[in-house]
Amino acid sequence: MFEKVLIANRGEIALRVLRACRELGIRTVAVHSEADISAKYVKLADESVCIGPAASAQSYLNVPAIIAAAEVTDAEAIHPGYGFLSENADFAERVEKSGFVFIGPRPDTIRLMGDKVSAKQAMIEAGVPCVPGSGGALPDDPKEITKIARAIGFPVIIKAAGGGGGRGMRVVHTEGALIQSVTMTRTEAQAAFSNPTVYMEKYLENPRHVEIQILADQHGNAIYLGERDCSMQRRHQKVIEEAPAPGIDRKLIEKVGKSCVDACKRIGYRGAGTFEFLFENGEFFFIEMNTRVQVEHPVTEMITGIDIVQEQIRVAFGEKLRYTQKDVVLRGHAMECRINAEDPFKFTPSPGKITNWHTPGGPGIRVDSHVYNGYTIPPNYDSMIGKVISYGDTREQAIRRLRIALSEMLVEGIKTNIPLHQELLHDGNFVRGGTSIHYLEAKLAKKD
Repeated sequence: MFEKVLIANRGEIALRVLRACRELGIRTVAVHSEADISAKYVKLADESVCIGPAASAQSYLNVPAIIAAAEVTDAEAIHPGYGFLSENADFAERVEKSGFVFIGPRPDTIRLMGDKVSAKQAMIEAGVPCVPGSGGALPDDPKEITKIARAIGFPVIIKAAGGGGGRGMRVVHTEGALIQSVTMTRTEAQAAFSNPTVYMEKYLENPRHVEIQILADQHGNAIYLGERDCSMQRRHQKVIEEAPAPGIDRKLIEKVGKSCVDACKRIGYRGAGTFEFLFENGEFFFIEMNTRVQVEHPVTEMITGIDIVQEQIRVAFGEKLRYTQKDVVLRGHAMECRINAEDPFKFTPSPGKITNWHTPGGPGIRVDSHVYNGYTIPPNYDSMIGKVISYGDTREQAIRRLRIALSEMLVEGIKTNIPLHQELLHDGNFVRGGTSIHYLEAKLAKKD
């Protein structure tokens, strides 16, 4: 096993990776910005290196500084966490060319799946169900674009090939708005992703967001760890996630899961990854693959008993998967609330000093957070400060336990979105299960 791993991230995921390393007997290096010098994981790591000022571009996105930190500390491998450089193929390539192991997929795989056009083509070839669409990049000819849209049927959605996280997409309901929408999306894609390529898909009216978690090694083995429902979203950002997805036939999940496993073997995937789908009218439609560990990975860990982060590390070291598909047994139900430092209904960030911090406990409750009493949340990064996860024998028990946990949680000195979670956990439609990705925004719109 690795002797020392550098964690190229911050916040709760940095602490999560650190804990996995400690359990495996691996020494850790925490890199941090000047703003994160007092973070819990920095103090707990065996070594720490400041890699720059608070701004992400000068620290957590500063590739030369991260590589230099690995060199001076004699780290063997680099874990990128999620966000920042985790899905940056050039970074993964630089890590490996510098003599370190990148704990994630190969650079060419990240590059393939990071381009939405090539990713979709690869999935079509692998037999993974996809949303009807242009089948590739849109041409320049307006007449051809219109012809493609008519064949798909309105409404359609224009997406940037290099997009992600809800950015670089535009819904078009009428033929009259089509060409201007394509032009605008191309311009935005060039500015945001340095790639003007766009493609077109059928816009599904009321889909759910369901994703399949996979693990694959370097020896041709791959498995899927069930599914997660991440439909409770605002502006394409997930708010509550759960596993398994309520109300979906297990045979259908098994069929899609096997197609994802086949796709992993076909493209030579290694490590942890997630196939994201839209689900509507009993059908799955592939939208993208995340070539990293997901924020919501704990709900899958809770129902499978498999430590996904440890498996990432083992696979990167060259070990074979310790599990076969028959070993993956889903037990009970798990649910996760993302706790953000923000106004619960205006969604404005709320950085600052936490004057009182108390986390819940009890049967089936897990809290993943780097925050502590007296910790100051910097204004420079994502607003998520932790996750509260519940587990129960049934979905109903998981919901009840999560309600109790949030009622016990105390965060003072800043605002959080806990009141929003409490409202959603008592919402009749959510409690019944199966709400679409548009449900939360429609619910919030009624409050305005």
